[in-house]
Amino acid sequence: MKKINLIVSIFSLVTLLSCTQDLDVISTDSTVKTPEALFSTPEGYKQALAGVYGNLSLTGTGDAGSSFLEGIDAGTSQFGRCLWYLQEMTTDEVVWSYENDEGTAELNRNTWGSSNPILLGFFSRTMAEVAIANDFLRQSAPEKLTSRGITNATDVANINMYRNEVRVLRAYAYYNLMDMFGKAPFYDESSAINSQGPEYNRQQLFTFIESELNAVLPNLKAARTNEYGRVDQGVANMILAKIYLNAEVYIGTPKYTECMTKCSTIITSGYALNTNYLNNFKADNNTSSEIIFALQSDGRVTQNYGATTVIINGQVGSVESNGADFGVGGWGGAFRLRKQFVQKFDGSDYAADVRNTIISGSRPIDITNISTNGQGYVLAKWSNKTVAGVAGSSSNFVDTDFPVFRLADAYLMYAEAQMRKGGAINGGTLANADATSLGYINALRTRAKGVSVGATAVNLDFIIDERARELHWEAFRRQDLIRFGKYTTGYNWAWKGNSLNGTSISDNMKLFPIPANSLKANPNLTQNNGY
Repeated sequence: MKKINLIVSIFSLVTLLSCTQDLDVISTDSTVKTPEALFSTPEGYKQALAGVYGNLSLTGTGDAGSSFLEGIDAGTSQFGRCLWYLQEMTTDEVVWSYENDEGTAELNRNTWGSSNPILLGFFSRTMAEVAIANDFLRQSAPEKLTSRGITNATDVANINMYRNEVRVLRAYAYYNLMDMFGKAPFYDESSAINSQGPEYNRQQLFTFIESELNAVLPNLKAARTNEYGRVDQGVANMILAKIYLNAEVYIGTPKYTECMTKCSTIITSGYALNTNYLNNFKADNNTSSEIIFALQSDGRVTQNYGATTVIINGQVGSVESNGADFGVGGWGGAFRLRKQFVQKFDGSDYAADVRNTIISGSRPIDITNISTNGQGYVLAKWSNKTVAGVAGSSSNFVDTDFPVFRLADAYLMYAEAQMRKGGAINGGTLANADATSLGYINALRTRAKGVSVGATAVNLDFIIDERARELHWEAFRRQDLIRFGKYTTGYNWAWKGNSLNGTSISDNMKLFPIPANSLKANPNLTQNNGY
């Protein structure tokens, strides 16, 4: 099998209630092992590690509709799907046609509140990742290994490596909570059982994430040397690059030099741009030399309604009925493109750009009614077919992994950080891309068969549009628009603020509200301003 074995026995299901009161979890699967049984052998620790990874791809121990989060639907709590919804559907890139689906209308129209089920699903799933990671770290402490008779030097070294990977996954979870909610209850492996975690603000979360990743970095495997789908130094450096690029948003302090340093490390770590841009989004994209970390998907053994299953089925057009082109049945036009994104590819520079997979046909570009799925153009970027054109193992659940981080993003992050360090500001016309940044930008445009640009054409407005052209539908757009000062005011898109032509929204919406149920569960949490 092409993927890491995502063991369905998400091990902490039987103990999560003792880890945090912020979550109610259940396990009705009799095959889920107790900690005593699971952690009795070195092989059990490898299975448990797969459980920590598995929580990012799976929702429960049963079929695609199962969830171990009590009272939360699997479809509104799958990590990758919720991440994608919150970072993409709330922006200028896409709308979801079926607004009767819980929580989607509020995301489409930027009218969400603290009772939105998708917000609850993402917050709970991400906090579950923290809880599962903490349980692994408790169970793998040196004294635990000794008490269980696990003393072989190789076994101990392997388990210590697993611990370092788990710490990165926990930091990644807190990075997403910091980005989206600006705060979270804090737990680590030393937190008292049945305690209610204190609230950490953005500065505290930033400090934890940064220190945690820097602490484990020297002990992780070098980039591209670990088993596919597992954490290595490239992943940790990419998370650090992300928090440094967004540091002015997160903590009010620029860290562009640090971002450039991390991006340079990533760029020289053995990754290489895939010669074909679209091969990064196909059913065998696990072979791409460009992908740094991905959420795994396998249509046979990880069946769930996760990011790529939703994206690929959703991009099938209601007019085109083109599911066969992508190896799926399709969901009748679930996703369509907002006009403002389509216009990023206007002009002769992008006529032959392979990143431009927009299908217009006889469709109108304007979406005057979100429920009319024949309005608005559709996309053909993602596929459940391999590079050779072979359809995936299922036409319902795809084999395509979701790229969390790609080398191309490191190129664009470096360029942006260098320009901001050199004095470029949001809304400014200063063009100060140096030769290195321009080389990275044009490497992507050359790969895409787009027209190369000169330094005088590259200001920050160019950069954010280029990020849209390169990284659209990859769960960065909301974060990017906020960093560029274009999310709440100054730039509108169709149906922003529940207005056909778009309208400004209040600045508090740069953060999502803490879900009402989470506030009730932990009195230490406070609501974000404006909700």
